Amino acid sequence: MPIKPSEKEEEYFVRMEYERKRKIEEEKQKRLAEEEKKRLKELHYMRCPKCGMELIEIDYKGIKVDKCSGCEGIWLDAGELEAVSRLEKSGFDKLFNLFR
Repeated sequence: MPIKPSEKEEEYFVRMEYERKRKIEEEKQKRLAEEEKKRLKELHYMRCPKCGMELIEIDYKGIKVDKCSGCEGIWLDAGELEAVSRLEKSGFDKLFNLFR
């Protein structure tokens, strides 16, 4: 005659099965989030955040400045504003004269 598991044993195995399935679902969601992030990066890479047109990158004294080919907005990456602010006034003026 088969031995019937106790109620506590049954609860334990149900809980373990739930945790296993929950972890699988979390990993699936994480993978989907990473794939979505990668897809969005590819879709928006070097595009103007304002109008979506292509950005043109110009290297000026080690500072990479991005200028929109559509709305002509100027975009700086992290740390580049600080680098621009350290330029002398004449260097700062020359940088913005490049975009005129």
